[in-house]
Amino acid sequence: MSGAPTTTNVTAPSSDAIDQAFKAALSKLTGGIAPGPFVNAWAAWAGQLAASPTRQAELWHAAMQTTVDNLGFASRALSGQPLSPSDGATHAPDARFTGDAWQQFPFNVWARTYQNGAALLEQLPQNLRDLKDEQTSLIDFTVRQWLDALAPSNYLATNPELLELTRAEGGQNLLRGAQNFIEDLTRTIQKRAAVGTEAFEPGKGVALTGGKVVFRNSLMELIQYAPTTADVHAQPILIVPAWIMKYYILDLSPKNSMVKYLVDHGYTVFMISWKNPDAADRDFSMDDYLDLGIKSALTAITNIVPDEPVHTVGYCIGGTLLAIGAAALARDSDPRIASMSLFAAQTDFSEPGELSLFINRDQLTLLQAQMNEKGVLDSQQMSGAFMMLRPRDLIWQPLLNSYIKGHRDQMIDLMAWNSDGTRMPYRMHTEYLYRLYLDNELATGRFPVNGMPVQLSDIRLPTFVVGTETDHVAPWKSVYKINRLIRSCDLTFLLTSGGHNAGIISGPAHPKRKYRLSNHTTLTPPSDADDWLKNTPLQAGSWWPAWEQWLATRAGARIRPPRMGNALCDAPGQYVLTR
Repeated sequence: MSGAPTTTNVTAPSSDAIDQAFKAALSKLTGGIAPGPFVNAWAAWAGQLAASPTRQAELWHAAMQTTVDNLGFASRALSGQPLSPSDGATHAPDARFTGDAWQQFPFNVWARTYQNGAALLEQLPQNLRDLKDEQTSLIDFTVRQWLDALAPSNYLATNPELLELTRAEGGQNLLRGAQNFIEDLTRTIQKRAAVGTEAFEPGKGVALTGGKVVFRNSLMELIQYAPTTADVHAQPILIVPAWIMKYYILDLSPKNSMVKYLVDHGYTVFMISWKNPDAADRDFSMDDYLDLGIKSALTAITNIVPDEPVHTVGYCIGGTLLAIGAAALARDSDPRIASMSLFAAQTDFSEPGELSLFINRDQLTLLQAQMNEKGVLDSQQMSGAFMMLRPRDLIWQPLLNSYIKGHRDQMIDLMAWNSDGTRMPYRMHTEYLYRLYLDNELATGRFPVNGMPVQLSDIRLPTFVVGTETDHVAPWKSVYKINRLIRSCDLTFLLTSGGHNAGIISGPAHPKRKYRLSNHTTLTPPSDADDWLKNTPLQAGSWWPAWEQWLATRAGARIRPPRMGNALCDAPGQYVLTR
């Protein structure tokens, strides 16, 4: 039987869809790093170097000096006498090569050659007038990755200390290292947490402060902590943690728990525990995090503790959201917030620090395509970017310890928390990166909340801001910029030692912490960050007591503890347990 052939209408994919699919595939291939900005930076460097014979001559001269020094050092080392790799060097000693074993041939020669090569490569982007700052940063970053990867201390054959350890243990360290590698690989494939984290699961080794989940919606749970004192300050505290991390970084083991510290000092504490989103939550927006997060939490709290304003605390991106929310409430004449404390939280993103290496339009386009495909950004990709900012400490040293030395670093609460990552919804993270990081809309008064822009200058609340000295995520000088953005006549700025996490988690008896603190009570902006650092005295100890004293003078008289809200379940709740 014959007839006309049937046809099926097939809609060809649009060019946008093809582009998105290509970018998503490229993101998988490159580990989420956009190659374009790096290629362009090196191309610009090569072009400018080609047009600068003076700079070529300088680099050639430096290379010849390096070669002469390498040969001279090698000839001296051949005598067999101990010779430090830094002997007669013009560069500072490298702590990786200061041990006695590195004074022996040929290891001292390898170390000296490496250090000389590093000094030469670090000069590459210098003295090229037309090279942009961001291009210089990308070249520096690339060179640092190469150098940290090629260090002779990283490899068994070129590290005398590792060779001696292997000889002394008869190779048992390598056997343990192989077992560690297999165990880690198996856990990675099975998507299980790192070894040792079992002792720090929420509700077991961490997140132990007693309390109840008193409210839940599709984005967060609200925990109310039980009082431990006979009376409490009348005005409660709401903590808004980052959703890039799980909330219990502020409720780690008891000695490191900020929540326990506050409860034991007579405060009624509420904590937001954000949901760990999946692909179905892809359309959660920044407005949702405000409406379903901060605003819903404030409503629930004022139902439990009526007629009292709330002292709010925001950490990292949670602090950025809190500042946005405080500006929106001020715009709308909502008086529910009594004060605002921000920990390692940026409000002006004009100088975001080293993270700017991963935040440009090429990078965000690639990231957006990947998130669009999955609906979320995996926590592993974010942690990988952070690790690349400090590869020596966060990549190479752990690899050596686990797989060559064959021993595990002892798991602690902060390390266990760090391995318990969260995902980012597609829409929210896109808005956050483009509107805040790339376009700096918050600091310039253009960031919209429910369709209307907010102004940080509307915030007149007593404000306590904490920066950390070695923060790679929210550099303290960037955090400091809030001084010129809000119009509070009661603003305290504190700079503590430590980094983004360890500097904040600074228990009251921390023996190594130091901080600087100043308060201004006028609308006159304080000095710039460098002047402030020079003129503000250093104080020993944890910053927690100083902040608690600041809160105590503003949190009202002591009263009987308020009632607990209607309990949905015990703390730490359900959302925090989702991986």
